[in-house]
Amino acid sequence: MTRTQEATDTARALAEAAVDRKAERVVALDVSELTSFTDAFVIASGTSDRHVRAVADAVVERAAALGRQPLGVEGLEGGQWVLIDLDDVVIHVFQGETRDHYDLERLWADAPATWFEATPGGAVQRRSAP
Repeated sequence: MTRTQEATDTARALAEAAVDRKAERVVALDVSELTSFTDAFVIASGTSDRHVRAVADAVVERAAALGRQPLGVEGLEGGQWVLIDLDDVVIHVFQGETRDHYDLERLWADAPATWFEATPGGAVQRRSAP
């Protein structure tokens, strides 16, 4: 398995963990062709500082279950924007207003995107656009 495929699989699993914790607007971006510092971003929103921290915790727990430990986790105290760095995958969990302000999806608009959402039965559904 290539590094990019491994990053894609990890990003998908972490996006699903965010959805499982009721994160909103969850997207995985393949930035492997656009930057040298990582292969994928996962971007998700929480509805409050507590929810942002809960989503971030769920992502870190899923990463650990995959045998991955973050190189760093920033922003847990404030709960406005939590960044989790797994080297080949970087996860951003925002409160909505903060996410809208930084608009990473626009910044990385050339990256292929996969959107995730929960279905009534609890399964995760992927779609190509929000």
